[in-house]
Amino acid sequence: MAHTGTETADQGWDGPWYRVRTDRFEASFLPGAGEALDSVCNIDVEVRLAADGSRWSATVFTLAEVERLMERWSRTGEALDGRYFWCSDGLIVREPGIDNMTQVLVGLLDDGDFTQVLQRLHDE
Repeated sequence: MAHTGTETADQGWDGPWYRVRTDRFEASFLPGAGEALDSVCNIDVEVRLAADGSRWSATVFTLAEVERLMERWSRTGEALDGRYFWCSDGLIVREPGIDNMTQVLVGLLDDGDFTQVLQRLHDE
């Protein structure tokens, strides 16, 4: 299924968070200080679904960022000298940027894969 990324979104800063609100969810991204939003390649996101208020999380990486990390680990000895990459709530995307990552979240909802890919957060 093709995704055009045409879902209406309201976005902006809220303290250290960059929040993207659509009719179906609010995504709260936590970029590094001064990081350009269109080149973000490694970021934590929490998503609250509008339908039921449930909260979900992921750490989103680009392919290039995974390659960069594994290359660095090959020199530092981490992850068996960079021979593997693993993250419990990892989501790998092809292109960088918050807008692209938001489009992926929309696509996951459209395709029904959202709850399989993101990790559910439970309120204490």
